[in-house]
Amino acid sequence: MSSKASKLSILFADISGSTKLYDALGDERARKVVATTLTLLSDVVARYKGTVIKTIGDEIMCTFDDAEIATKAACDMQESLDEANEGGATEVPVNIRVGYHYGPCIQEDGDVHGDAVNVAARMAAQAKARQIITTAETAKLLPSMLQSSTRFVDHAFIKGKGEMEIVEFIWKEDDVTTMSVDLPSKVAANVGQAVQLRLEYRDIALVLNSTREMAVLGRSPTCDIAVAETQASRQHIKIELRRDKFFLIDQSTNGTWVQSGGVQAVVRREEIQLTGEGLISLGRAMDDNPQELIRYSLQG
Repeated sequence: MSSKASKLSILFADISGSTKLYDALGDERARKVVATTLTLLSDVVARYKGTVIKTIGDEIMCTFDDAEIATKAACDMQESLDEANEGGATEVPVNIRVGYHYGPCIQEDGDVHGDAVNVAARMAAQAKARQIITTAETAKLLPSMLQSSTRFVDHAFIKGKGEMEIVEFIWKEDDVTTMSVDLPSKVAANVGQAVQLRLEYRDIALVLNSTREMAVLGRSPTCDIAVAETQASRQHIKIELRRDKFFLIDQSTNGTWVQSGGVQAVVRREEIQLTGEGLISLGRAMDDNPQELIRYSLQG
């Protein structure tokens, strides 16, 4: 037997209300729904280069190298399941609850043991359907942009660790108060009311106006413009027309960068009025030299 001590993010995700699922559908159909859901979750783990340790009934246990990757994977799990529910990929709508923690553990013969595992399991037990729960200790390891989406939930006593502070990671835009962010006035000063916005990505062009007032952009193929950016959320931004002005509303994990007239703004769970013409980057800063840029131009 070979073992290795290390620090990892341990994440548990399980189907909420699976007993009712079996009662409603019967064993065979419910097993298929559970299997489809666990496959979807395993695909997310692979996308973030994590490791599936095991599946136990209606639950998946997996590991990631750090807290940031685990957080992004947890959000993608919830978003992917939302999309699957809306698209009818599962026979009935399914919700999951997610709990994770970063800390010391022992890797041994394909399994993982130790403090981090015990704490992560407790976080999952604390979570409700559609929630992502972690420890404040783990949340402090996140970049400030991600930390801003956590909120205190409770304290819990954990055997061997004492009392720990629990936080929820807010993954869905509807749960966050949207604030307004403006590009500097020198960009917007000479811009009149716009009646048309043209969006260009690769060989795709989309025009928004009074006839078509909204578009969704993100990594999902179901978006109006599907962007091949690994840092983008599945439904990353909405752009909508309101009173002859166009607004970009970010609903992502990693934020959106907008560049216009040499001025940059970063938006996360906020909205910004689009002015003039410029570039939009989903999930990746302009300084990172993003390749998957969206061009926009307003036409009065």
